[in-house]
Amino acid sequence: MDISEKKRKAVVLLSGGLDSATALYVAKNEGFEVHALSFEYGQKHDRELQAARQTAKKAGVKSHRIVSMDIGQWGGSSLTDRNMEIENGIPGREDIPLTYVPARNMVFLSVAASFAEAIEAYDIFIGVSEVDYSGYVDCRQKFLDAMENAINNGTVCAVEQGKKITIHAPFINMKKSEEITLGMKLGVDYSDTWSCYRGGEKPCGECDSCLLRAEAFIEAGVKDPGLPPR
Repeated sequence: MDISEKKRKAVVLLSGGLDSATALYVAKNEGFEVHALSFEYGQKHDRELQAARQTAKKAGVKSHRIVSMDIGQWGGSSLTDRNMEIENGIPGREDIPLTYVPARNMVFLSVAASFAEAIEAYDIFIGVSEVDYSGYVDCRQKFLDAMENAINNGTVCAVEQGKKITIHAPFINMKKSEEITLGMKLGVDYSDTWSCYRGGEKPCGECDSCLLRAEAFIEAGVKDPGLPPR
């Protein structure tokens, strides 16, 4: 194969949730050679990582790496601090939820940039939405623009070689229900995804993430297949 015919590589941040799974299929549909990147960051349960492994396997990604880096060791989030309870969801909330992990997407995108530069990938996909913002400041376009600028001022590929890295957030202005509709067309198996903050054998149905997911599937007019007990 001529080098000009090789697929472009993309790094996709794959948490195991429906957003990241859909982002992976978007990258795949756009013709990228997909390299999935997941994180064991000190979260209280590993159900989302189980889901990430299953999604990556089914999608046939080129590689799937799980990076261990315990940013939860200093607490600050109910997702990582065992002394903090995960609160029930509040429909339409606009405050910062206890599930916010300090600077998590900043850390994840920095690691993704390092991985991307190492494998000569110049595209990073992340499944965040500013519409379903839920108080997460690291899910805004303003933040993503700032991160992309920082990455391209701190990588040799961009500064010395003129090969800039682009952060793709295909759902930044899209409702989760619209995202699900797109994902269904692309062949995403949402039964492989996990959204619940609490882990367990089945989704709690009460946390913010469960409520957002349930509402989105209702709006999309699609039955949520959930994640069956394994």
